[in-house]
Amino acid sequence: MKKLTLAILVTLTGSAFAQSSSLKPGLWEIKTIRQIMDGRDMSAQMNSAMSQMEEAMAQMSPDQRKKMEAMMGGQGMPAKSKAGGGIRICMSPAMAAMDKPMVDPEGRCEPTKFNRSGNKSSFEFNCKINGGTTVGKGESTVSGDMVATRMDMTTTDAQGRHTMQNETQMKYLGSDCQGIKPADQMAKDAKK
Repeated sequence: MKKLTLAILVTLTGSAFAQSSSLKPGLWEIKTIRQIMDGRDMSAQMNSAMSQMEEAMAQMSPDQRKKMEAMMGGQGMPAKSKAGGGIRICMSPAMAAMDKPMVDPEGRCEPTKFNRSGNKSSFEFNCKINGGTTVGKGESTVSGDMVATRMDMTTTDAQGRHTMQNETQMKYLGSDCQGIKPADQMAKDAKK
């Protein structure tokens, strides 16, 4: 279950955690601005899936809902923002101190190229994970407590070849992670 929720996090955010010298440890909200998969805009479908999950949780007993919220916020998929519709993640001090993008929260995929110029960073990656390959590039721009990222990638696996373009926006919400486990800790827990 933990691996599934971590995979959902990566799919929903569709973003590398763009690192820069101005990132702070703590709570961040990631909003998907645009997500195109194989030429189809998936943004509406992703929002619909989140809404369906919220509706299902609303039908649960208070005890079941509390357990599900605790699992989502503390063990895997972060809490959805009530106001803005984004996904909230906790960035550990170690993640904030990294000097390169975190393409894969489980650490299986490292950028092959990385360049920073002022408030802009660009990166490329080429990874072999679970019998498939993922090749892509991205660019991030930092402006105060906001990080805008665009990423293009192609995956090839047993199901075929797929292309994905994502645009996301990360906003710093504060140093208190509100009970959400840091993403790097979730990845370590998922490996257990």
